[in-house]
Amino acid sequence: MKVSEAREMSIADLKDLIDVKRKELDTMRLNHAISPVEDTSTFAKTRRDIARMITVLAEKENEQK
Repeated sequence: MKVSEAREMSIADLKDLIDVKRKELDTMRLNHAISPVEDTSTFAKTRRDIARMITVLAEKENEQK
């Protein structure tokens, strides 16, 4: 996800998407423990997406104050 896409989303949508991505990352980790994943770069990509969304969420929440 690009930062510009995250900035277009509402605060509620960002929070929901962050929760979904975190659950997705947990699932990927569990699946990787059982049988190795071919493309391990997806872990880093997902973590970066979550970090981007958290940053944009913090920016939006600070704007409202």
